[in-house]
Parts: sequence; structure tokens; C-alpha cells
Amino acid sequence: MSTTGSPSTALPYAEHDKLGPFGSHGSALHDPVELRARLVGEFVSAVHSARDAAHAVDQGAAVAVHDCRKALRRARAVLVMVASSLPRNERRAVKVALQEARRSLSTMRDHSVAPEALGQLQLADEDRATAKRVLDNAAEAIPPVSEIKQLLGEAAARAAAQAEALQAALPAKLDWTDILDGIRRVYGEARRARRAAKRSKASFHTWRRRSKELAFTLDFVAKHAGPRAAAIYEEIDGVTDLLGSAVDLIMLREFVATHGQGIPAAEIAHLRGSLELHLDDLMSISREESRDAFAMRPRKFARRLAKCVKRDLTPPDDVNGEPTD
Repeated sequence: MSTTGSPSTALPYAEHDKLGPFGSHGSALHDPVELRARLVGEFVSAVHSARDAAHAVDQGAAVAVHDCRKALRRARAVLVMVASSLPRNERRAVKVALQEARRSLSTMRDHSVAPEALGQLQLADEDRATAKRVLDNAAEAIPPVSEIKQLLGEAAARAAAQAEALQAALPAKLDWTDILDGIRRVYGEARRARRAAKRSKASFHTWRRRSKELAFTLDFVAKHAGPRAAAIYEEIDGVTDLLGSAVDLIMLREFVATHGQGIPAAEIAHLRGSLELHLDDLMSISREESRDAFAMRPRKFARRLAKCVKRDLTPPDDVNGEPTD
């Protein structure tokens, strides 16, 4: 049975091979035509997810916004992998369009995350009362569902246009080494942002964004390789989970200031100070616990990933040129 059907359902290995990528000698990573098809399919799948999220807004705006932004991040991760194969102007145009689509939903994302993030914090009674007043103010500023639906629809449409642009601009074949180079670059960007995050909250936020994109790229590779590549993905994915709470606190500091109208400045300052203490702790813990995941220089990380992929895709009897136990 062919494996070149719908991008969203096509398997990374022949259907008759029940061992999947672990037992298969073939992989899209080693087939330049198929690799292009899989990456384009991943981008199109992300675009469709963004569209589906926009259509589901009536069932819950917060979930729709989250799912749409996640889909756009997946699309951005595909762009990371194919960047070196695109003309510079096309690469920049797709990147900017995806950024603008996500940013158009940032305010709605903040409104949906703030209540839960504040509710999970241990705050003194006076800070808890201030937080409630902030949330009450913010609730009055939430746009109607019709406006949210329009924003989601526009974001999804912008992403859909980029799918067409990407397919038109990509060459007929994509080489695994070029994909690996894209992953190396985003790992390097995440690593540099982590270093700068010791003193910069903006860099911390950048670190999390690049780490999310890196995790998506590694997930794609792992699905077409095997357990060794999957282990690298799990390392980075664990870091992104760790960073999420700290990024929410960075957002909350600005959210409290934005929606503090009618609340005494001293009370707002006290709440922001409490958030700052929690944030400093989380940032420190995040940097410490992610040390191993970002210990390698980018080229060494890329070599490690390439070696893992090679071992995953080498039949057991071919390892070291002799049968294995």
C-alpha cells in the first residue's frame, strides 16, 4: 500500500511493516522527494488545525485561541527546518506572516491564561484581593465572541496563504542535511537566549519560543527515525513544559499593570512585587534544570542528533558490521 496519501494521515513507513520506523529500512529522512512531501504536509496540517480552531470558537474561545496559536507555532517549526532551502525574501515573508498571525491573538491568550495562572499562585490575602479586582477589570475588556472569531479567522487565513507560498517556493527535493542545519540553528538560538535569560525576561520569553519550535522539529524527526531521536525530543520537550509557568508570570506582571485601573498604585506595586519573587525563583529553577539539555554547542548537538538518526535507521544486523544480540 502506498504511503504517499494525505499528509495528515500518511504513515512514515509502509503499512505492512508493523514495527514502524524502528523496524523499517526506509525513512522519509533519506528520501528527498518524500521528505519534502512530509514537511509540506506537516505545514498544511498545521494550517488546517488553525482553521479548525477558528471554526470551534463557539465551543470555547480560550481553547480555540490556544489551539490556533499552537498550530501556528507548528507551522513556524516547519519553516525553521526548510529555511535554508527557501529564497530569502520568501523565507522572511512566511516568517513575518506567521508572527503577525500569532501576535494578533496574544491579547486573547493573556485573557484566557491570567485567571488560572493567578489562581495557582500562593498569594497573601491582600494580594489575592488585588488580583481579583484586576481580573474583574480585565473581564470587562474581553472582546465579544464575534470579534474573537474574526481574529481567529484572519489568523488562519493568513497562515493558509503561506502554505501556498511555501509549496511554490520550495525546490522539488529537500535534503536531510539541510533540515538538520535548520534544527542546529534554532537550537543555537534557544541556547543563546537561555544564557541571556539570566538577566533578561525578554530573553527568557524568547528562549521558550525557540525551545517550543525546537521541540516540534525534533518531534518530526523522531517520528521518522526512532527511539534515540525520540529521547532527544523528550529532553527538549521537558524543558518547554518547565518554562511555561515562568512565561505566564512574565505576562501577568504586565497584565496586572494594564488592568489595574481604579486600584491604588501601592496595591498594584505590591502584587507585582509578589509576582516578581515567584518569577525570580522559577527563572532560576528553569535555567538550572535545563542545563544538561542545552550544554552542547550547536554543531555538537547536530552531530548527536544525526548520529542518533543514523543508528535508529540502521538495521540491527548492520550495526558495527555484525549481528547484534
